[in-house]
This record gives sequence, C-alpha cells and structure tokens, in this order.
Amino acid sequence: MEKQKYNFKKIVKVLALLIIVLNVNYGFAQDSSAAKSAKPKPVKGTFASSLLIDNETVYVPNQGSMIMTIQHRFGDANLYQDMYGLFAMSSMRIGVAYVPINNLQLGFGLTSYNNTWDINLKYALMRQSEEGGWPISITYYGNWAIDTRDKSNFVSNYDRFTYFHEIMFARKVNDNFSIQVAPTLTYFNNVVGYINSQGDILPTMNNQHFACSFIGRYKLTDKFGIIADYDQPLTQHTTNNPHPNVAGGVEFETSGHSFQLFFSNFGFCLPQLNNFLNQNDYTKKGNYLFGFNITRKFNL
Repeated sequence: MEKQKYNFKKIVKVLALLIIVLNVNYGFAQDSSAAKSAKPKPVKGTFASSLLIDNETVYVPNQGSMIMTIQHRFGDANLYQDMYGLFAMSSMRIGVAYVPINNLQLGFGLTSYNNTWDINLKYALMRQSEEGGWPISITYYGNWAIDTRDKSNFVSNYDRFTYFHEIMFARKVNDNFSIQVAPTLTYFNNVVGYINSQGDILPTMNNQHFACSFIGRYKLTDKFGIIADYDQPLTQHTTNNPHPNVAGGVEFETSGHSFQLFFSNFGFCLPQLNNFLNQNDYTKKGNYLFGFNITRKFNL
C-alpha cells in the first residue's frame, strides 16, 4: 500500500486563513471593574440554524429544544430531458435532534443514498461573548453512519460503517456577518479496490480523508441573508481524489424556521459522503445542482 500523501501547501494556507479569521475584529471593552467582574453574556444569532447547506454550525439551541431537518438535493443540472436536474435522481435526508442538557445536541437521521442511517452528537465547547470573554465559539460535531442495504453488498458488516468528525471555530464579526472554519476527518471502513498487474488487490483511496470547511452568512435584512459553503480536500489519494465542495445561496428565517435555497456541485446529504465521494468539478458546466434545507425548531 502506498504511503499516504498530503498537500502541505494547502494545509499551510488553511491554517493561515484560520488564524486571520479568528483574529478579525478581536477586542473587548474591559475598562471598568464592574465589567470585569460581570459574567460575560454569550453572543446570540451567530447562525440561524444548526445546519448551513452541507455543514453543521456551532449553533446548539437551548436545553429542551427539538430540531427537525429536511435536506433535499436534485440531480445534476446538465440535461434538458431531466428538466436540468429537477426530475433526475435525487438525494434526501430527514433528521431529528434534541438538546437534553445545555450545550449538548443528540440526533438521528435517515438518508435515501444507500438507505443510510446516522446518529450524531454536537457539543458546544466555548461560546463567543459579547464582551470580556471568548472571542469565538468552538463546537464539536461527529456522526456514525451505517449503510443498511442487503448484506450481499458487503464482504462483512464492518464494511457498512462511515464516520465524520469536525471541530468548528466560528465568529460573529458584526450584526450582519458570521464566518466559520472547521477542520474535518472522514473515515470509511471500506473503500473501492482495484487489481494491479501483479494480481494484488489495492485500495483506490485511503480510508481516512482530511479536509477543511468554510461557511459564511451575510444578513441583508433581519430575516434574509446570503450563505456560502466551501470544503477543501487536504488528503491526496492514490486515485479518485474528490473535488472541493462549492455552494452558494440564500436563507430565509423566522422565529422557528430556517429555509435555505442554494446551488452546489455536490449532491449528497451527509458530510462524509460529500467530502469523500464528490467527483463533480465545480469549474465545469453542468456539474451543479439545486438543493434546499428546511429546519424547524420546537421548544418542548
């Protein structure tokens, strides 16, 4: 098996950008002794939803909240016969999450691709403060997914599982603009193989895949904003290197809903699938598709 390779130039660029993002407008008023002794208040409304296009956000709602999510991706917009993707094969996920204690969110989802089930966890480690506290929010997210197709599709049950982990660093720069950076790790127990000239079976990709995601939102009004999503692959595989994920769109929000409409070059509804399997080159015509997310929050 070949030694795993990484694109270190990209890693350095990502880390440099992370440092810049986390230091944007850093500064808090600490002039009075009263301000120093008061408990810092967390910043509200960094993001409107726990999900922005394909990526989770640092947002974890209050204890006792339940979140229901519908994610839908149409097919690639390259054929008129499919009405530019609207009638092509699509992907969909329905998820539900609950916050049993402060800062902890537990969730479960069903995805149409390979009849995949997933359980997930999100924990807010640090919250950005209005003044006198943390300059950023830090949240961990992870999921465990299982391909539930018939056992004839696998050599062993071990091959069914995939995993995804990320640490999110976000900052609400001002009342309108929020940004988030997150290093991510995807792991597939089973990868596609090929037979070389000596008759050996070798994997076409590494089991693990590192990437870094960038998401942002700019509010044009109290209820309407522009959103963007970008995932940069860092791991260099033997073959089948995934393309970067690129997406942009708009978001409408109410007191309990978030509606996101966007175009993207990726068509799955789980982050590990998009990071590991996306072969759509965003520089080429027709490799984009239309998608939407609907999120509803309930206070129980």
